[in-house]
Amino acid sequence: MANASQIKSLLQSHSKGDDERFYAVALQVAAAEARKGHQKLADELRELVKHSKKEADQNSLKQNVLSFSAPTGEAGELLEPVHTDVRVSDLVLEPTLKDRVSRILNEQQNLSRLKENDLSPRQRLLFTGPPGCGKTLTAAALASELGLGLFVVRLDSLLSRYLGESLSKLRLIFDTAESTRAVYLFDEFDSIGFTRDAAGDVGEMRRVLNSFLVFVEKMQGNSLIIAATNYGEKLDRALFRRFDDLVEFGLPEKDQVRVLMKKLLRNIAKERLSWGRIEKAADCLSYAEITRACEESIKEMLIHDLDEITNDALVTALTERRMYLNH
Repeated sequence: MANASQIKSLLQSHSKGDDERFYAVALQVAAAEARKGHQKLADELRELVKHSKKEADQNSLKQNVLSFSAPTGEAGELLEPVHTDVRVSDLVLEPTLKDRVSRILNEQQNLSRLKENDLSPRQRLLFTGPPGCGKTLTAAALASELGLGLFVVRLDSLLSRYLGESLSKLRLIFDTAESTRAVYLFDEFDSIGFTRDAAGDVGEMRRVLNSFLVFVEKMQGNSLIIAATNYGEKLDRALFRRFDDLVEFGLPEKDQVRVLMKKLLRNIAKERLSWGRIEKAADCLSYAEITRACEESIKEMLIHDLDEITNDALVTALTERRMYLNH
């Protein structure tokens, strides 16, 4: 059965409500029992974990759906709800960036006090940076901390799906933001915010952009509006002054790689990690790609009933992610 260290990890994860850690340790116990020839017990443990995860996911979904008022009707068709319980403390960001995110959160948490003193909290934000570097996750964390819903508007889809109706649909979204406090993430902002001399610029995009900026500046409600783009360098620089804050995300440095991987691999049996090799393999990968590589390594360990994750397995997984991106 489970050894003392595993029992300790199970109790700690249970007391902290860390379900993913609890499941990972339980699956390690199952793998150990399988290696001892106790296949029936191992199968029962795995089935219990599978059943428990399914129930937890269903309960979480129900709680999230009931935790905020979702727009209905036509507005509901334009806004994609995102359910998450990620917190700001869960984010792995470089210190200066994390301080800026915390400042936004603090201002939103003290919104009434600021407005009573004729001060405006940051609520019109522009997030820029490469894919997989935390823009959407940060929006989700802000929503969770504030107890608000997160709704995503994909501007590229809005333009293509509602060509000729984009302005009226955009007005409807902002009307909803005025009446229903939430975090509204306008993704793919570059689809309308490219520089004025960008090739392929069309009148529809320009009209949508101008309307977006008017709606943003006239906002009177308490919603948090976030425009996000992977191509900040291509945006018309004149747009930046229309936002209360520009938050630039970047690829993780060595320190963030180490913090992220320690978080992802906590309580997972592993060799003494060779950070020099790992950081070199992770160079130029995003947070999302590093997370994917760690998950692949854990799956390989569990599927093949291995005792631990090796440095070679992690380096291979990271290298494969880079090769995939370069194709």
